[in-house]
Amino acid sequence: MADDFKEVMARFPTGVAIATTCDEDGDPHGLTVSSFCSVSLEPPLVLICVAKSAKCFPVFARTGEFAVSMLRERHVELALRFANSKARKFGDGGFVRTSRGGVVVDNALATVECKVDRRHDAGDHVILVGEVVDQLLSDAGGPAVYFNRKFAALSSAQ
Repeated sequence: MADDFKEVMARFPTGVAIATTCDEDGDPHGLTVSSFCSVSLEPPLVLICVAKSAKCFPVFARTGEFAVSMLRERHVELALRFANSKARKFGDGGFVRTSRGGVVVDNALATVECKVDRRHDAGDHVILVGEVVDQLLSDAGGPAVYFNRKFAALSSAQ
């Protein structure tokens, strides 16, 4: 059932984002997420889903804040790096610290910084609902998308 379900869900195209947070020492942690969406406009809420098996899950499980960077088509290599638990994620640049201390992808399509509003246990994932406390919208560009277990560009969306 699980393999069939994964195959069904692979047919749904989604945007690609990188979720980040910092541990108690201020060190950044993050992962590529395709389970990201808006929940509410008032107050502004978003959600991300983090697998309990993710290497950075313990940090996300206790964080009070997180950020989400919506990726451009040119960020596909970065998305692949953050989807790999063994990769050196932050060492090769491409990130900036925000005025609030968060870490976001430099020149992402858009970013949101959130304080955790609530957590929901959901099978092998935890759903983090975050209240948006800051946001940045950059110039238009083509988004990265994920479809059929592959990253792709959606240039026609410009």
